[in-house]
This record gives sequence, structure tokens and C-alpha cells, in this order.
Amino acid sequence: MNSQPHNHPEVYAISPIDGRYKTKTQALSPYFSEYGLIKYRLKIEVGYLLALNKVEPIKLNLTENQINKIQQLVSNYSETDAIRIKTIESTTNHDVKAVEYFMKEKLDAVLNSNQIEYIHFGLTSQDINNSAVPLSILEAMNDIMLPILDEVTNSIKSHATNWASIPLLARTHGQPASPTMLGKELMVFVERLEKQIKTLKSIKIEAKFGGATGNFNAHHVTYPQVDWVEFSNNFISSLGLKRQQLTTQIEHYDELGNLMDTLARIDNILIDFCRDVWTYISFDYFKQQLKAGEVGSSAMPHKVNPIDFENAEGNLGIATAILNHLTNKLPISRLQRDLTDSTVLRNIGVPLAHIMIACSSILKGNGKLLINKDAIEKDLEKNWAVVAEAVQTILRSIGYEKPYEALKSLTRTNEAITKENMHTFIKNLNCEQSIKDRLLEITPHNYTGINPN
Repeated sequence: MNSQPHNHPEVYAISPIDGRYKTKTQALSPYFSEYGLIKYRLKIEVGYLLALNKVEPIKLNLTENQINKIQQLVSNYSETDAIRIKTIESTTNHDVKAVEYFMKEKLDAVLNSNQIEYIHFGLTSQDINNSAVPLSILEAMNDIMLPILDEVTNSIKSHATNWASIPLLARTHGQPASPTMLGKELMVFVERLEKQIKTLKSIKIEAKFGGATGNFNAHHVTYPQVDWVEFSNNFISSLGLKRQQLTTQIEHYDELGNLMDTLARIDNILIDFCRDVWTYISFDYFKQQLKAGEVGSSAMPHKVNPIDFENAEGNLGIATAILNHLTNKLPISRLQRDLTDSTVLRNIGVPLAHIMIACSSILKGNGKLLINKDAIEKDLEKNWAVVAEAVQTILRSIGYEKPYEALKSLTRTNEAITKENMHTFIKNLNCEQSIKDRLLEITPHNYTGINPN
């Protein structure tokens, strides 16, 4: 095959994340691309070196100029730096060691021979990876994921508020059931999402930092007078992370699994929402605003397909599958470590990207929804049988003989239950007129129960 041109690389991307949906997911690139991962590794290495400078027995004695030069490795980080690190990696065949060598290369004229050897002092690569990746997750969650999840939740809440007073025929098992309120049905999703987002925000993202097998062996044997546990707790805390106290060579990923599980639950709630809205569109309860130039169906010009909610459902499904694999795989490692977590960990940005695509589609779909009151009211009017529950329950309260059975005989015929035959049934009941008058006031439109705020 001929070499591919690079002026439009997105058309050659294997994954739609970096191809078709690049404009929707590129905000995650600084956190989870190779470029981003290298930058986060540099952040940890630089932060660690500067933290060592404050440890009394080590006496790095870095000058203000040296500190500024070290900090510039992160603040001036560029694509050129990333490419240089990848070039070094092609020789070392070790991505974290390549970062260490890059730092030594850049700081060779800045630090003396004693100072420069404290780069990556006493660490294993997973001290860097298992701090860099959690930091990228923390910042991506705060900067990108939580805001877009809040935005989706608020878009549903906005519709719930605007449509709070609209009665709606409910369906249980797909069959007409006691009427409800459209606003309340949407608020069910809002409450579910808000609860899980609150859980998501409460999860403390953890890091591993403790040397080759988690015991600070090299640190302690070299500087036994230093409290390396306290040092590392403070260093990791300064990043906004929580340090795991007992580990092998790698993070045990249990809290990361908690995060993935919570995201998967949010995915499932959003899938549930998409399917309900899709169904309401199929009932003609919702119309969709038309946009000039858009095509609903390639063959049927009259159609406006609910593609936004279908797209969201598909992407949420992919995200959930990957999240479930991450949750199940990452906490399992043979003895003190094997390498299976490494390649899997690189995919954490993938489900987040699919969630972003889904959220963008839901926001677009929600923005196009128009309420079709006529269709909703007609459906209620066609289903007077749902009033039977109210009638038989009131009759039970006055001791009427076998009210359920009486309504069952009325409603389980092949004839449609209309306002007229329901009222005829009520008028022929052997009870006081005041009870009949009360029952005659009940309609599918007002039999909606309590509408919670």
C-alpha cells in the first residue's frame, strides 16, 4: 500500500476517537495521548527531584536558577521534547527510563554530577507511572468529565422543569399503566445521575510510590534516618492524590476500579435515558427540530431518525465494556507484579472518550427535542382503562363487594374502554351518589398521583 498522506491524518485513524469523532474527543488528548503521558511522567520526576531538595540529609542545595531550569522541563514541554523522548526510548526500549535520560540530557549543563544522579533516585518505573496516570485521571475528571456529565444532567433537568405539568401515559411491561408526569419521569434520571456523580466526586484517586516492591528498600538503605513514608505521603498529597500505604511494585488499582465502576453505572443510566427518549420519539410524544441540510434517512425523505440518542447508546455501550475490563483486569497481578496492567492502563482514555462522544450526542439530541402535547393527550384519551385502578381502590375503601373483579370484567374485554363506557359503569354502581361523583371526576389526564418537586 502506498504511504499515507498526513495533511488529513484523521481519515487514516483506526479508532473513531482520533478519526471521525476527533473534534469531540481532542480535549482529552493532553491527558491520555502519548504526548500527555510523557508530560505527566515529567511532572512526577520533576516534582520528586524538587521534593528531594528539601530533604535535609541529601543536601542537593539547588540554586534558584537550577530550580527554574528544572521546572521549565514541564512548563516549556513541547512536541519536540516528546519526540526526543520517543527517540531515546527506541534505544532503551523502556519508556520511563527514556524520560530519565532526557532529563539528564537537558540538565547536564545545569546540575553537577552529584545533583543529576538524584533524578529518578531510588524509584522504579511504576512509581512514576502509578503517579502520572492517576494525576492525568484526576485532572481529566475535574477539567473535562465531571463538567460534561453535569451539563448532560442539567440539560435533562431543564426539560423536566419545563415539562413538569404534562401528564403522560405510563407503560409497565409495555402496557398502558397508571398515568404519570413527564417532568417527574425525567427527574428520575436526574436524581440517579446526581447520586452517582456525587459518588464519582467523592472517590479519592490513589497513587503508588514506594520503590521497587513498595518497601522503600533503596531509599531506606541509603538514608535510613529519613522517614520515607511521610516524605512520600506528603509528595503524593501535594499532587492532589492519596498514596497507597501497602503495595507491591504496582498500584493495586482497587479505587481506580471503584471509579471505573461508578462511570459504568452512569453509562447505564444514560443508556436507560436514551432508550426511553428513543421510545417516546417513536410514540410521537417528542418531535425533533429540523436542521437545514441534515438528512434523516438516505432513502425516506420524511424521516427524522433519533440518531443522537442511538449514537450515544452505542458509544456508552463500548465505554462500559472497556470500563468493565479495566475494573476486572487491573487489580489482578501475579505476585509483586506482571506487565499485563501496563498495556491495559494505556487505554483509560478510551472509555472516557466514548463517554464524551455520547454526552455530546445526548446534549445535541436534547437540544432538538420538542414536546408534542397532542400525541400525549390523544394517547391518554385512548386509554381510559387506566382509571380502573383508581375506581377499584376507592371502592375497596368503602367496602364495595369484589371491586377488582368488577373492573376486571369491564376492562378485559376486546372493546376499547372509553370515557362513555367507564362513566356508564360508574353510574350503575350500587353506592352513594357522592362516591359516584368523586369517581366521575377521575380522568387519565388528572389521575397522576403526587408530583414531587
